Amino acid sequence: MLSARARWYPVVVVVVTVLALLLAAGARSAPGVFLLPMQDALGLSRGTLSLTASLGLLVFGLAAPLSGRLMDRFGPRRVAGAGLLLVAVSFALSTRVGSALGLHLTWGLLSGLGTGLVGSVLGATVATRWFVRRRGLVVGLFGAATSAGQLLFIPLLTRWAQTVGWAQATLIVAGAALLLAPLLLALLHDRPEDVGLRPDGEVAAPDTPPAAPPMPDPGVMARALRHRDFWLLSVTFFACGFTSNGIIGTHFIAYCGDLGLGATFAAGTLALMGAFNFVGTLASGYLTDRVDPRLLLASYYVVRGLSLALLPLVPPGAAFTIFAVLFGLDYIATVPPTTALTADTFGRANVGTVYGWIFCAHQVGAALASWLGGVTRDALGSYAPAFLASAVLAVAAGALALRVTPPARRTVRAG
Repeated sequence: MLSARARWYPVVVVVVTVLALLLAAGARSAPGVFLLPMQDALGLSRGTLSLTASLGLLVFGLAAPLSGRLMDRFGPRRVAGAGLLLVAVSFALSTRVGSALGLHLTWGLLSGLGTGLVGSVLGATVATRWFVRRRGLVVGLFGAATSAGQLLFIPLLTRWAQTVGWAQATLIVAGAALLLAPLLLALLHDRPEDVGLRPDGEVAAPDTPPAAPPMPDPGVMARALRHRDFWLLSVTFFACGFTSNGIIGTHFIAYCGDLGLGATFAAGTLALMGAFNFVGTLASGYLTDRVDPRLLLASYYVVRGLSLALLPLVPPGAAFTIFAVLFGLDYIATVPPTTALTADTFGRANVGTVYGWIFCAHQVGAALASWLGGVTRDALGSYAPAFLASAVLAVAAGALALRVTPPARRTVRAG
């Protein structure tokens, strides 16, 4: 019979992790929302501001392996707490600078590092440490929290930018991060064994004390770099970042502006996308526990490619609603199967480190798309070529996902 603590404490861990992921997602979506208001207020070109956003996405990705390594060694509690404090500092400082260099340093580099320490591998690390039977579902829930962060913050940030200005809206996000940091430090424990529990769903004989948790392998990356699946997962996740956070997350609102659509319409479309992303990511987590993750990844990337190919070809209106639904359903749905394949191949104690590098590839793709999207728009006066190139990349990623080692032939490592 499970004790009351064993039943409810994993819920506490999930809730506090969800709050941190919500805030990190909201903070990471701010550059796309504030792109046009900052351009008007600061007199900087769209290409310059796109470079700032690109730097933030790139550092967000580069912070992932650092965050994963630190979480494997010191635990997610201290790393995520430090990340929240850095988000608060970087967002507050960004409102005090007006030059391109100052924004590159604060709005780009520092904010990317802070959100990267929180939002990159926190969910994957917590889920693999605290859950066994429902791990895929919990990873899906954490992915859905990222979707909900967009659903919640994009309309709010858009409204705040229109009423109090982008600088005051940025300070509100900084204050929220500052308030959340001590709550996370108080409630999030690094492992269930730290509080006398075992991972939720782990089968053990009655009255058997929790076993010592598996320790991370210090040489896991040397092993990963020689493993074909690591490179396949990294390349497909590169395409995921390019086609999601990079081109759509940074430029969709600006694209709507090019079509004469207001920021409120664009934010509403992104919010609808976030709502279906919430549904799609939860469903993906559920399916990952039951279906070959490779097939899930392939289907997600192909559907994403088709929706991106249609976007510049259809007129605004109902077609944008259809795009928001299709794209939203698989915006972050790739995370649960990618995490599951990583854990099965390299061990749950090493997920922070290995998935951190895979997520880094995701953000390299996002940063490249963020920058190239702005450059393409400035050079050609249209986002259409960038959307079509993204569509081709997504379909190619779907084909590569099928080349990952099938689960039945996979060497599962518990440590």
